[in-house]
Amino acid sequence: MGRFIIRVLINAAGLYLAVLLLAPHIQMQNNAWYAYLVLGLIFGLVNALIRPILMVISCPLLILTLGLGTLIINTLLFMLVGYLGEQINFGFSIPTDKFLYAFLGALIVSVVSFILSRFLVAEHK
Repeated sequence: MGRFIIRVLINAAGLYLAVLLLAPHIQMQNNAWYAYLVLGLIFGLVNALIRPILMVISCPLLILTLGLGTLIINTLLFMLVGYLGEQINFGFSIPTDKFLYAFLGALIVSVVSFILSRFLVAEHK
């Protein structure tokens, strides 16, 4: 259970940094600290439930692009988290013509998650 909470906090930190760095292009509905925790929880659930399905479905694309298709999947999941969060007034919005900022936001969350996971999450043996 403690590992799950750490993952939610890591996701929340990544989302906070992405929104902070891309502020004019990504607009939060609710900028309170707990909104990022809710989004971190949604992000974790989306990554645990939907991401594996998308990875299996897009396997030929991933092989063809040598794994770079994963960046597109991460971008789509980032946009999905924002949409799901908007439905409960905790999300963020990205204009539909600004796919680049969704891509950059997903990239920021991935990098922050990778770095913080290396330091904070214990190895499972």
